Amino acid sequence: MRAQPTASHYINGAYEDSTGGAELVSIYPATGETIAKLTAATDTTIEAAMAAAEAGQKVWAATPAAERGRVLRKAADLLRNKNRELSVLETLDTGKPLQETLVADAASGADCLEYFGNLAGTLTGEHIDLGGSFAFTKREPLGVCVGIGAWNYPIQIACWKAAPALACGNAMVFKPSEVTPLSALKLAEALTEAGLPAGVFNVVQGFGDTGARLISHPKAAKVSLTGSVPTGSRVASLAGEHLKKVTLELGGKSPLIVFEDADIENAVSAAINANFYSSGQICSNGTRVFVHKKIKDAFLKRLKERTANAVLGDPLDEAVNIGPLVSRPQLDKVLSYMELGQQEGATLVCGGGMASVDSLPDGTFVQPTVFADVRDDMRIAREEIFGPVMCVLDFDDEDDVLARANGTDFGLAAGVFTKDIQRAHRVIDRLEAGTCWINTYNLTPIEMPFGGYKKSGIGRENGHAAIEHYSQLKSVYVEMGGVEAAF
Repeated sequence: MRAQPTASHYINGAYEDSTGGAELVSIYPATGETIAKLTAATDTTIEAAMAAAEAGQKVWAATPAAERGRVLRKAADLLRNKNRELSVLETLDTGKPLQETLVADAASGADCLEYFGNLAGTLTGEHIDLGGSFAFTKREPLGVCVGIGAWNYPIQIACWKAAPALACGNAMVFKPSEVTPLSALKLAEALTEAGLPAGVFNVVQGFGDTGARLISHPKAAKVSLTGSVPTGSRVASLAGEHLKKVTLELGGKSPLIVFEDADIENAVSAAINANFYSSGQICSNGTRVFVHKKIKDAFLKRLKERTANAVLGDPLDEAVNIGPLVSRPQLDKVLSYMELGQQEGATLVCGGGMASVDSLPDGTFVQPTVFADVRDDMRIAREEIFGPVMCVLDFDDEDDVLARANGTDFGLAAGVFTKDIQRAHRVIDRLEAGTCWINTYNLTPIEMPFGGYKKSGIGRENGHAAIEHYSQLKSVYVEMGGVEAAF
């Protein structure tokens, strides 16, 4: 089982390796097998990528917007045509079930390329009548953008950053997570095949120091990161030091509130999706599930019954819906929180430890885990775990649950289940979160902006809102009369 790319990096429209770069490996989490070995970027590699991006951006910015859109749409078609191949690669790199990657990774990336490809030709300014004279605005690219990806949705995140950047006429140098380095290279291939000029989208591999060098590079105008809050804090500090524009999509400890009139079956479905999809490794997950006391017992009973139906196993088997965690360090982290929850006095409803898959003894599998009777002050209710660990908390008063739901430094996402449409909107209006759902959870269509409040991020991805973060406005005043002066 191998997924070795042609070379480690993609620069100026071609693959390239770094002589002397530190080794970087991709491991299939289901077996622990090394499937690819790459090298981290050296200073020479980074300079080559930034120089290529600077030169390519000038060509791309001069390309008519409609043609830029056609290139992005063609790249979307290429991703769709290769969806199974890309999905298998993503499963090997991340351990996510093929059942998921077939619909949620390259396919979502293709939707993003298509959306911003359609939008590219519409990015116009406005005319401002000043009573004889007038002004107008132009939307212009920023220049070279740096994208830094996370390991949970590698090709999707690469597309979410590249598509709006390229639609606006920018170039991008993208650094995937060192844990999942492979699929961004395939995106670069597709963009080149679609007609993107050399240098406009480059991929460089590396660790945190590589990202820091990219952010601080004088040719970089902007950085967009998807990652943890501590990483985001460091990136924001470095970007601020060098006065770079920044977009941060960070973590969360999001609330999902289930009122007493909710459809329990639908609410349980949402809680499962909000905690166990991708083995819980999703930043927007609703990991604090507030359930009204009147339906708590019925909710937990049905949740336990349905969680028992989870199928763990080889993620390349399309019947499997729970794969391994992405890495051994992530496994250790999640297991420590499972143990901590029991020490803190939460009631273990199901799960609580490692999972055994006979055919994959070295896989990083854990059991889908539910804790009930969780208190707000418990660490499992306050800290982002990034694994399949659900915390169920009781409530019986709307004002109280809102105060508790908002009682966190995070504000990425939130959801509410109720048949009372007035209450649904009233609660959503008071939730301190950037991305919210009513009677569903974790659906993120490209058309809808995605991002958080408070420490969960800065800026928005997707939708028209993303354009604001990858372009700048030029205002032009046109004098139609004479010019007066004091002397």
